[in-house]
Amino acid sequence: MKHQNIAIFVPHLGCPNQCSFCNQRHISGQQCPVTGEEAARICQEALHQGVGEQAEIAFFGGSFTAIPRQQMLELLTAVQPYIGEGKFSGIRISTRPDGIDEEILQLLQQYRVKAIELGVQSMDDGILQKNHRGHTAAHVKEAVALIRKYPFQLGLQFMPGLDGDTEESMRATALAVAELRPDTVRIYPTIVLEGTELAQRYQAGLYRPLELEQAVRLCADFLLLFEEQGIRVIRTGLHASETVENQRIAGPYHPAFRELCESRILYTKALELLKELDKTKAYHLFCAPQRLSALIGQGGCQRERLLEQGYNIKIKPLPELKGRELSVQEVQRKGSGSRCS
Repeated sequence: MKHQNIAIFVPHLGCPNQCSFCNQRHISGQQCPVTGEEAARICQEALHQGVGEQAEIAFFGGSFTAIPRQQMLELLTAVQPYIGEGKFSGIRISTRPDGIDEEILQLLQQYRVKAIELGVQSMDDGILQKNHRGHTAAHVKEAVALIRKYPFQLGLQFMPGLDGDTEESMRATALAVAELRPDTVRIYPTIVLEGTELAQRYQAGLYRPLELEQAVRLCADFLLLFEEQGIRVIRTGLHASETVENQRIAGPYHPAFRELCESRILYTKALELLKELDKTKAYHLFCAPQRLSALIGQGGCQRERLLEQGYNIKIKPLPELKGRELSVQEVQRKGSGSRCS
């Protein structure tokens, strides 16, 4: 089931640090603090638009538990009438690992918060320090342990490609995040936005962001890693928006980044399935109908790559295949073919 949020963006008020990559106004698209009245209006509009009951009211864009207490309570109180049967399933918040303690968790539970997402970003203390996060990997582990004492869903967010990151450190962070056993993960490859310290470093030649192809390759691996551990990846790449597209200076942003990752995964699986076949023969390569565009690739790029590898194939949908299952059949024979799930 696709995850759905009624997003209410809380600007930078709750963050005690200015992280190297962050200009919150560019991400949230707002400069004024959201009020309880505005939060209620957003929820009311979502109800009128027929947003499903499984949707969550999501306070994103800042460290929610670190904003002034009066404002936090105002927002939580304002959306209470929109939770329950025929309305929305609960509240989701995002915050910093060092913005969690027992008192905060008890308060969030009282106000029917359902899920807490922590901005982990990296599990390497040197990288956290270099990017002015203001917390350590130990803070992440402590916050996770506290949250697990309550019935909250736990989400973790991390950002491959921070200043100082290497492929080794990114993979180590992905493994460390998986070991914390969150319910959900968001993967946000680092983007360079105007007005950030990271932009200054980039323009001075002191920071080099990930290339798009490298980010897709890494994040495709991370997707598989988390899925193998039973962890749901609910977002890969920043949401497409005019703000991000207009303010991005550099970095692996693509409005369909998740689709690129899925395409990479399917291409790799297809190569594995085809590698033992006779390249002098023609084949049909089958996939689940909903995966057809991903397997073909944007502009047919993945199909062309397979053809360049010397495979004479035609890609077709097959309804009985599910998920990322693939099967191949020689065109001249009507056998059962081979399957890769």
